[in-house]
This record gives sequence, structure tokens and C-alpha cells, in this order.
Amino acid sequence: MKRYQITVNGKSYDVQVEELAPGAPVSTPAPAAAPAPAQVSAPAPSVAPAAGTQIKAPMPGNILEVRVAPGAQVAAGDVLLILEAMKMENEILAPAAGTVKEMRVKKGDTVNSDDLLAVIG
Repeated sequence: MKRYQITVNGKSYDVQVEELAPGAPVSTPAPAAAPAPAQVSAPAPSVAPAAGTQIKAPMPGNILEVRVAPGAQVAAGDVLLILEAMKMENEILAPAAGTVKEMRVKKGDTVNSDDLLAVIG
């Protein structure tokens, strides 16, 4: 057996490697027991969005810039905000013309996929 220390994503692992003779059978260890499922608490209640077109985050990221405020008139294709994800700036566009009823995020916020960003009515 040879012993090695391997670092993956900043975490160190101590591993042992056994060199087998050519043609030697390989034994496979029994799978480890699955960990117990984590207890999940109910999500915090949130404010129901106003009726209208909901604009949701297409991916997780950080809000770099908010370009419209509630009450602003927007046309389909107007840039509502800039979402940084994976070191790229993504323009979040208005899918339809209307009035911005709600802006649920501000500059510096972190969002997850499908988080509500804005509502256009």
C-alpha cells in the first residue's frame, strides 16, 4: 500500500493505493450506507406577487444593476436588470410591455434560479 494526500477543491484527503499484480482480481468494497436525510424546515412566508407577468431568475447569481423602478413604463425587450452569473453579465429583459409593478431585488442581492425578480402589469 502507498499512502497519498490529495487536495480537491481546497479539502485534503488521505488515501491509500494498492498496486495489484497483472490479472489479479479486483475486490470492490460494499457501498457505504446513505446518510440520513436532512431535516428541512418550511420556507419563510413571502409576500404574494401582484398580478401580472412575473420575471424570474434564469440562474443563480448576483444583481449588479437594477435599471427600472416600480411605476416605470417598459417595452418588450427593455433591460430591467443585470444579473452576474459565472463571471458573465446577463441582461434580464422585459418579456412584455407594461408598468413595473414590483421590483423584488436591489443591487448586491444574491438570487437563486426561479427567484422572483420583478412583476410587470
